[in-house]
Amino acid sequence: MGKTMKESRTIQTSHVLPPDTNHHGTLFGGQLMAYIDNVASIAATKHSRSLVVTASTDSVDFLKPIRVGDAVTLESFVSYTGKSSMEVFVRVTTENLLSGDQSVAAISFLTFVAIDNNGKPIPVQDVIPETEEEKWLNETAENRAEHRKARKKHSQELAQFFTPKPIE
Repeated sequence: MGKTMKESRTIQTSHVLPPDTNHHGTLFGGQLMAYIDNVASIAATKHSRSLVVTASTDSVDFLKPIRVGDAVTLESFVSYTGKSSMEVFVRVTTENLLSGDQSVAAISFLTFVAIDNNGKPIPVQDVIPETEEEKWLNETAENRAEHRKARKKHSQELAQFFTPKPIE
C-alpha cells in the first residue's frame, strides 16, 4: 500500500516584491530557500500525515534570476520514500507577468523524516509514481540517497575537525 506522488503535490505562487530582492533586483537566495523548505515540508506532511523535520537539503541550483515583478511558483511532491524518510522534489519556475515568459529558475531535493510527538522517527508509506517524470525521479532517487549519505559522512568528519577545543 502507498500513496501517489500527486497526493503530496503542493504548489505555492508568490509575487516578487522589492523587499524580497537584493540590490540587483533579484530574489534573495535565502528567501527562495525559505520558500523551498516551506513548500517541501507541506508536501512531506501531506504524504506522512505526521510531524516532519528537515534532515537534508541537497544543493539548490539557481538556474535563472527571479526578478522583482515576476511571479515565482514552487511545485513540490514526495518523489521517494525510505523507512521513515521522504525525498521531496521542488521545481521553481519564474514568470514575467507582463510578457508571459516562463522558465525553470531552480531545482532542489530535500529529505524529511516523519516523527511522532516525542521526536522519534516513524514509518511512512511507499510513494507510487504514475507519470514518466515521476517514474524517472523515483528510479534515480537511490543514487541521490547514496550521495547524501556520503556527503553527511563528510560533514560529520568536518564537524569533528572543527569541534571547539578547550581553552588552555
